[in-house]
Amino acid sequence: MRVLIIGAGILGASAAYHLASQGVEVEIVDEAHQGKATMAGAGIVCPWATKADEPDWYRMYAAGARFYDGLIEGLKAKGETDLGYGKVGALVVAEDRAEFDAAAERVARRVKDAPEAGNVRHLTPAEARALFPPLREDLDAIHIPGAARVDARLLSAAMVRAAVAMGAKFRSDYMTLKLDGDRARCLDSNGTEIAADEIIVTAGAWASQILRPLGLDHPVVPQKGQIVHLRLPGVATAKWPVVLPMSSHYMLAFDDSRVVIGATRENNSGFDYRVTAAGEYEVLGAGLNIAPGLANATLIETRIGFRPAGETMNPILGRVPGIANLTLGNGLGAGGLTIGPFAGAQLARVVTGQATDIPLDRYAPQGRG
Repeated sequence: MRVLIIGAGILGASAAYHLASQGVEVEIVDEAHQGKATMAGAGIVCPWATKADEPDWYRMYAAGARFYDGLIEGLKAKGETDLGYGKVGALVVAEDRAEFDAAAERVARRVKDAPEAGNVRHLTPAEARALFPPLREDLDAIHIPGAARVDARLLSAAMVRAAVAMGAKFRSDYMTLKLDGDRARCLDSNGTEIAADEIIVTAGAWASQILRPLGLDHPVVPQKGQIVHLRLPGVATAKWPVVLPMSSHYMLAFDDSRVVIGATRENNSGFDYRVTAAGEYEVLGAGLNIAPGLANATLIETRIGFRPAGETMNPILGRVPGIANLTLGNGLGAGGLTIGPFAGAQLARVVTGQATDIPLDRYAPQGRG
């Protein structure tokens, strides 16, 4: 079997890695768009704290978190060490006491079925600041030790490298899809047909334009996110937990004295690849309100990513009705870095005819109009 994957973000990279692990012949093609969500994303793996309570979405979100330990172990076994992943825990905070209590109840209920979340406990403000020193002095926290942070570009690159080491091919190019009876055909930028038994499209916010020639009205649009990166020179931030304010923007730290605050959620943005005054103001204002100790940090960059936002919270995963060899993965939105690796593994199972780990019926894509 030969599988062509269009799009090498977190979802496509995972599909490629899991297919190559099974000995499937894989070719990955990526157009390297400016503003790819994976390249900008600083991810948080902590489904238990989210306020969103849509059952089908949460089922996928929680499965994504459970999937990570095995994924990381497998990549390390293949010699990949630069993964951008750290199980550093999370601090859930809220300025409003009622909101904090609601979050505590929600987390306690969810972790009963999630041993991977670890031993959750309530921290005093002093205990919380011992873990994340820039925090405000008046904020209690719920500590979830099993939460993790992810640098999406590093993890995706590691999965692609591992896939290539197992025989997959990778190239940067623009692909055009055409319909031939009940099958999709793929042409590269030179008009040369790329032979494939199965085609997986995981092109994120750009998928709609790729799928349009097939008569598909793909309901995914770009949602712009501006993500601020700060540096605290000489400060050891590698073990700092993720901070999840219930009414504000997240914060997380990486190994190089870097703290990330994000992100805006700008609907109807199109592909406007600009850092804006309003976006910077929103993110920095929210971050400094919760963590005033970051006020003297150096502003090193603001990244922009276009999340693939669907009509509902649910991702779009599975075979396309009416097109025998086409499978889609998209619409992961702000949950992409939690869901993406697990969802990519499910797409690999779909195209190889294996049962998926959870039923995908509720996430099925639309067919031709």
